[in-house]
Amino acid sequence: MDKNSDEKYMARAIELAKRGTGGVNPNPLVGAVIVKDGKIIGEGWHKKFGGPHAEVWALNEAGENAKGATVYVTLEPCSHQGKTPPCAKRIIEAGIKRCVVACIDPNPLVAGKGMKIIENAGIEVELGVLEKEAKEINKIFFKYIENKIPYLFLKCGITLDGKIATRNGKSKWITNEIAREKVQFLRTKFMAIMVGINTVLKDNPSLDSRLDEKKFGIEKRNPFRVVIDPNLESPIEGKFLNFNDGKAIIVTSNDNKGLEKLEKYKNLGTIFIFLEGKIFKIQDILKELGKLGIDSVLLEGGSGLISTAFKENIVDAGEIFIAPKIIGDSSAIPFINGFNFDSMEDVFKLPNPKFNIYGDNISIEFENL
Repeated sequence: MDKNSDEKYMARAIELAKRGTGGVNPNPLVGAVIVKDGKIIGEGWHKKFGGPHAEVWALNEAGENAKGATVYVTLEPCSHQGKTPPCAKRIIEAGIKRCVVACIDPNPLVAGKGMKIIENAGIEVELGVLEKEAKEINKIFFKYIENKIPYLFLKCGITLDGKIATRNGKSKWITNEIAREKVQFLRTKFMAIMVGINTVLKDNPSLDSRLDEKKFGIEKRNPFRVVIDPNLESPIEGKFLNFNDGKAIIVTSNDNKGLEKLEKYKNLGTIFIFLEGKIFKIQDILKELGKLGIDSVLLEGGSGLISTAFKENIVDAGEIFIAPKIIGDSSAIPFINGFNFDSMEDVFKLPNPKFNIYGDNISIEFENL
């Protein structure tokens, strides 16, 4: 195969990998394409955590015709027995002649071992085709597998004068329907959504995903719902607690461990994270969420949490949606506050910004590279 053909088929594998968005966490997004005599004879992607890997789907589709073919895979085939058998072994057994891989898997259980097994079996190996693009779709996985700290993505919708609600807390709706559809995608993409107790008390949010699956081409998945609640004020009848799915998480003070009402929450399947004091570092919260196997967090607010995240300089990326509306009230709630910069040289500057248009709304998307 020439370079252009390799890149063409790897690009297809990357597109397939994206279809697993929201379903595979904390595993990586992986796509695979099998080509023989210039034709695609098998395709697959990792669809769901614990389910068959991309290579398995593609090999099953190709069947016996896979013998002598080339497989394109976006991430190094696994070499260990996990929830599924090792893919490197399946590739060898299928009689694959050539294996083209975009990037090495940073997971210590794999990390070059899969490639070595395939090479030792006499299969021709090509590494690094569209490596940058393949790593881009797995930023969440790469961060989490390397340090067990979830990827933190900030989302908020603001008026042109930087407010997220009126002075009495009314915020429905600042942004338009198109922008809110994107938010539902983010709630599916990231493994958890995090808000503060004030958001819960004012809005009683469900914190679920209402994704249009057909429009976005991926399956809807409800995130873990994380509420920062130092004084344990979350109402038992609160919507975020009543899904009966074991995905409600309350972060609260150690001082509340002896409270009788804890049992009421636990009876709803609520998970607790207890921290010292009443003012928590987001870094500490993320570490505890990482221990639960949560690889990514969508931070939706409110103002206090967003401000803390900027103070700690812990935001990996984000998207700020801006509506052409002006409240014009100094007492309305800003999306960020508590800072006192003396010069424009010192203020926060969003890194690597790009701009999106959602009807009459725009957004600034940013990312720490």
